[in-house]
Amino acid sequence: MTPSDSGAFAARMVGVEEELMLVDPESGVLVPCGQEIVAGTVTASQCAPARGWGPVIKPEFFLEQVETATRPCTTLSDLDADVRAGRRLVRSAAETAGIAAVAMPTPVVEQPPGRVTPTSRYRGIRESYGGIARDSLICAMHIHVEVRDDHEGVAVLDRVRPWIPLLLALSANSPFWRGDVTGYDSWRWQVWRRWPRTGPAEPFGDAATYHKVTRQVLATGAAHDLALLNYEVRLSSRYPTVEFRVADVCTDTEDAVVIAGLARALVATSVASWRRGEPIPSCRSDVLRSASWRAARSGLSGGLHDPTSGRMAGAADVATALLLSTREALETAGDLERVSAGVERLVATGNGAARQREVHARTHDLVAVVADLARRTSP
Repeated sequence: MTPSDSGAFAARMVGVEEELMLVDPESGVLVPCGQEIVAGTVTASQCAPARGWGPVIKPEFFLEQVETATRPCTTLSDLDADVRAGRRLVRSAAETAGIAAVAMPTPVVEQPPGRVTPTSRYRGIRESYGGIARDSLICAMHIHVEVRDDHEGVAVLDRVRPWIPLLLALSANSPFWRGDVTGYDSWRWQVWRRWPRTGPAEPFGDAATYHKVTRQVLATGAAHDLALLNYEVRLSSRYPTVEFRVADVCTDTEDAVVIAGLARALVATSVASWRRGEPIPSCRSDVLRSASWRAARSGLSGGLHDPTSGRMAGAADVATALLLSTREALETAGDLERVSAGVERLVATGNGAARQREVHARTHDLVAVVADLARRTSP
């Protein structure tokens, strides 16, 4: 480690936001009761547990959804505990209402459009974006990683870009859409990319340019507000973090924790590279968008863009390259064994989309797919 790396690899706080769907366990159809579920969890979520303030449960754009948010965590074990705690809060309130809270990124069985949560902001988004908003009943996982300031944050945004398709492939968990077999590992990504200003951004170079571009995008009306600035990775408008927004919500909590550990390692590695004065990796946004399409299409079973060579390679090779490039950050945070084992497992046995397809192939029943997702969501 060079002197300019000092502090870059120190364990940074990391947090996760998960969007969950509310499902009738008998039919697999979504139930528009998000406000009731949030009301049922708010008292428990405000009780301060021994370790801190704990997870928070919030409404989402559709009434068929809720969002959980962990506290900022230093260790992956604490993050795992908070993800599970958030799911327990929602599950308890959902079971009281006779429904299930499920970590699934898209509606699996055929059903009508979702109902927008009746707030002034959400009504405004629906009016501004029309059919795009109406058809966006999807659930993602957002990962927040601590940065010192916007200068450090923009250095991260510019350097993590080439690895985003791999994070998408690892998290891909949405092969079905309203009763249809899509042929994609992440149909959620296909729905999400319809929104304006989604996908990779060009390198910004510095914080002043990032904020200038943000103002220009907002001025066009393409982003309703900062929360709808849909870069794959962006500076958070609320926290001193960079926010990774590309992942499907993961049904298995260990997958969520492993991907969050990778995101944290990418942040630390990027900061160290910036402090050493290394140039921003050269990769065009149109190439990265194409690479993300490939990751969404075939996940870990097809070729992926390898940032170290600029060519297509097998998922195992690209994953190994990422683990090697972030090894020092993973070791320093104490995450190397857990993250490496998790990545190797996903590459060997398949992502969440592969699991859903296996259940469907065995049962020929999409309701059985939802039931399996519900069972595995439970902490």
